[in-house]
Amino acid sequence: MGREFFDEFAAAREVFAAADRVLGFALSRIIFEGPESELTLTANAQPAILTVSYAIWQVLAPFVPPQEVAAFAGHSLGEFTALVAAQALDFADAVRLVHHRGRFMQEAVPVGAGKMAAVVGLAREKIERVIASITSESEPVQLANINSPQQIVISGSAAAVDAAKEPLVSAGAKRVIELKVSAPFHSVLMQPAAEKLRPLLESTSFKRPAAPVYANATAAPYPEDASACAALLTQQITSPVRWVETVEAMVRNREVQLALEVGPGRVLRGLISKIDRTLPTANVGTVEDFKKLLPRLVGEEEVPANLR
Repeated sequence: MGREFFDEFAAAREVFAAADRVLGFALSRIIFEGPESELTLTANAQPAILTVSYAIWQVLAPFVPPQEVAAFAGHSLGEFTALVAAQALDFADAVRLVHHRGRFMQEAVPVGAGKMAAVVGLAREKIERVIASITSESEPVQLANINSPQQIVISGSAAAVDAAKEPLVSAGAKRVIELKVSAPFHSVLMQPAAEKLRPLLESTSFKRPAAPVYANATAAPYPEDASACAALLTQQITSPVRWVETVEAMVRNREVQLALEVGPGRVLRGLISKIDRTLPTANVGTVEDFKKLLPRLVGEEEVPANLR
């Protein structure tokens, strides 16, 4: 993950070195060499994904004129990457924050006490009706990720998520797929993590972004008041990721002409295509992706010879 960018581009190497320096341990070694059991620990996985994504952006950014960036958005952890790319949050602060965020999230709920499940092929309103009949203060379940019109993730206590599976299928869901996750993210069970992260966020310096950044919790741009960033990122931990509304709002309000996913994988590109089939999409997760996209961004004749 990210190794070929590290090997080929000095700008990427600088990002990995900065992450190692800020965290005080060799995150880059864990990313490149593992072991996987160490990389997948939430406290390592979150800064790892942020670091790889921002390293790729630093390579790509010189070829993306700032005036052509309509908006930024990220899914869950990716919201931190979006804020860094938009120059609203320093990378050093972000990598430190998400390291703590991951650790606090894992500590919030004992392993096995929470679950998440993807509900496929059932409208949001019907899912909400089903889980409203199941959730309770002691065994909560709620919407966690509203990923596309056909895929919504629920999150909560293991017992409540399990109890929701059969009623959701009876209500018309094509499938209910339990996710392999370490904690019930974006649920009220993450409140202890939110309370621990809040003071760290409040002591962090945020700036006005270079382009609008859409918040997961509101599906709207961050306010111009930079102090709102800490509150929104705290709220995000226990709130649903309103991805469908975010994409729709960006297309409607910012006249987005290309949705570009930057970072490992291409999940968001697929989700965006399901939300708006008319919106062109692309992703940059590998050097091959990057080189393939460059002519589209700058024109064939402007691509540097070493990147052709």
